[in-house]
Amino acid sequence: MSDVVLIYVALLDEGVDVWRPVKATRIGDNTYHIVPQPYDRRLESWQFEPGDLVHCEIVQTSNGRILAATRLATKR
Repeated sequence: MSDVVLIYVALLDEGVDVWRPVKATRIGDNTYHIVPQPYDRRLESWQFEPGDLVHCEIVQTSNGRILAATRLATKR
């Protein structure tokens, strides 16, 4: 099994850029699977949810550079 790493997912409807650290496993080049984890849709709206396969890129934020999920990835 792949090691679990932290990637960041944008929170929607926040008014400013907010990134939530989430657990994921690396599937391939810049492709990650967001693993099952606590997520309450009543409290936060994540751009991508547990179970999604996402493409990640390095994003510059006010707090530095992060590995962020930027779009859904296609399955190979």
